[in-house]
Amino acid sequence: MNKAFVRESDQDDEEETLPSLSLPAGTRNYISPAGHAKLKDELEHLVKRERPHVVEVVAWAASNGDRSENGDYIYGKRHLREIDRRIRFLTKRIENAEVVDPLRQGSNDQIFFGARVTLADADGIENTYTIVGVDEADVSRGRISWISPLARALIKAREGESIRFQSPLGIRELDILEVRYEEIV
Repeated sequence: MNKAFVRESDQDDEEETLPSLSLPAGTRNYISPAGHAKLKDELEHLVKRERPHVVEVVAWAASNGDRSENGDYIYGKRHLREIDRRIRFLTKRIENAEVVDPLRQGSNDQIFFGARVTLADADGIENTYTIVGVDEADVSRGRISWISPLARALIKAREGESIRFQSPLGIRELDILEVRYEEIV
């Protein structure tokens, strides 16, 4: 197939493919030491293992002749572009990362990045959340991004206080039962 009929773009569109991971303009990319290490490990894996393997496959497929109908070549090139896009994304994230170790907070009862906070709603239902970086957020594990509405409402509050924030269900009020700082794994 002629390239004129195939959308192939080498544009830098990480934000287009990963909208939930974009940071507000002018903010730092706060991240825990464990999250920073994970990003570096993923980057190293892509650069040293994944990309060289795909380059080998593409080179082998290209040596087979006609590239226009060669699936290994076409999909290999597409996979290579995806890997390169992810490498650029990770490189930028790591360069702009500001590593914050929650253990440096000690026994502080005020909430900052890295705090593990236990909250209770009006019905007495308790939930525990850890405030982490954008790249580490995982609600199923109780990890919320520091730019989420809940985390923004919690920042600078203290144990024993109540906070109000806008959730998808409307304005909610939560009581802060406990604030701890521990290693994020």
